Amino acid sequence: MRPDDRGQGGGRRDGQGGIPDGLLIGLLAFLLGMTVLVWTATGLAGLFSHGSWPHAVSFTRTPLAMRHLVAEPHDVPGAWPDTPPAALSGYGLFWGLFIGQLMVLFVLTVFVLGTVTRWRAGRARRRAEAAAARQGAPAPRHGTLPEPPAHYEVPGQRTAAAPAPAQDPFPALQQPVPARPPAPETPVREAPVRKELAQEAHVREPHVQEALTAGAEPPPVPSPAFLEPPRPTVVVAPREGRHAPAAQAIRDAAGPALVVTSNPALWQDTKDSRAKLGPVLLYDPTHLCDTPARLHWSPTAGCEDKRTALARATALLAPVRPTAKIDQAVAETAETLLRSFLHAAAIDGRTIRHVHRWSQGTQLQDAVRTLRTNPKAAAGSAGELEAALTAHPERRDIAQELTSRALASLFTVNVREACTPHRTDALTLDSFVNEGGTLYVVGESIEDPRTNPGAMPLLTALAASVVEHGRRMAERSSSGRLDPPLALVLDDVAAVAPLPQLPELLARGADQGLPTLALLRSREQGRARWPHDELPA
Repeated sequence: MRPDDRGQGGGRRDGQGGIPDGLLIGLLAFLLGMTVLVWTATGLAGLFSHGSWPHAVSFTRTPLAMRHLVAEPHDVPGAWPDTPPAALSGYGLFWGLFIGQLMVLFVLTVFVLGTVTRWRAGRARRRAEAAAARQGAPAPRHGTLPEPPAHYEVPGQRTAAAPAPAQDPFPALQQPVPARPPAPETPVREAPVRKELAQEAHVREPHVQEALTAGAEPPPVPSPAFLEPPRPTVVVAPREGRHAPAAQAIRDAAGPALVVTSNPALWQDTKDSRAKLGPVLLYDPTHLCDTPARLHWSPTAGCEDKRTALARATALLAPVRPTAKIDQAVAETAETLLRSFLHAAAIDGRTIRHVHRWSQGTQLQDAVRTLRTNPKAAAGSAGELEAALTAHPERRDIAQELTSRALASLFTVNVREACTPHRTDALTLDSFVNEGGTLYVVGESIEDPRTNPGAMPLLTALAASVVEHGRRMAERSSSGRLDPPLALVLDDVAAVAPLPQLPELLARGADQGLPTLALLRSREQGRARWPHDELPA
């Protein structure tokens, strides 16, 4: 016999094995499972029909009972000869329980298999992402010289076109920067410059070193005349001087816009041009604008989430919040009270009228009971409200006075009606950013809101809610910013809606697609509203 024949014969003998181990284990598990199901179905049927587990129905006797039931499915007493027939149930209840257990077991098996499959797929995806991140190319070091072009020109003889500046959300507010007069031409000293750059590039890029030592000049630095001018973020001017830049900024906004103003003429002059880009919404609780089409918004919207309720309470209390550090504990107690009221009303489906009633100190036990018994309430919210209500009496009274003052405008019929939303108001407000619309928040200019804030807390809360909504949309986007950006034109913002986030918006809002233009009456007004931050005026 040839060696290859022996090899082929050996292969055939190796392939003639018995039943696979997996099949044997699966068959044994199936038989064991059926045995358990028949045993439990018989016992539970007797328990449900006669109130006790049948005598002599044991697990070791179950295989013989299964053999009998396969031949005669209706003869349950014959399957268990040692058990009194009166202790057993009919075949209908027995087979019903057996099939029910089988269905429950099948559903649980499918659920477990699906869960394990999703977990393994997620683990594989995370491993693949981690491997791709480890194999990715490292970021270039800071200061590395770019690859030089094939030909260089002497900087004194070059005439380069100015690069196109980046698009600005408020182009009309930029001032042209005059170009420097051309400097007199001087002889170019090539050898020293070439030698120094070649030594500096010795540890960076070999091809750059070769290009520099071969007699080429480095890329020229652009002239300051072609740099983009700084973008103004805060404009300080009287009422008449703020109208023109605010109106121009609204017209130039390419995407959605949020406008806060105390001047109804700003809405009148820009609403038609903005209507060509998207829906125009107006929140005017004090009826300063001459139109019946007004947005209705409730401060309890979204307060089922505890963090949203806290941010809403902070914005509502911003106009009346004391700025002294000694009053910090009182302000925090007021935030706890108002946050708890908003959260309780939201999870229980109540209106802003209940929040107003609680802020006046009436029926506070309803809010505590809702937070304690409602399953939607955040953990520990009832205890926090009770702790605030049973705290130091003087601190509690002052905090409750702050919450009452923040919602005092709800005594007015127009304001209360503006806080009662219609069916489509919530959807319209949530979608205006995606549709490129414009939201006008119009209110009275109040210089001293700590004594009589009017509707300023409601205006501040709505504006802060829209800003936070835009920020969350930017965080969910792949680039980390809104595109197109949400332009924020805040005219007389310190006296209409003093946003707590304004200093942060002026510093980093443009990077998130939230370019902000704040117009103030004076720098002192900005310092009075935001004493702990210096606004760039």
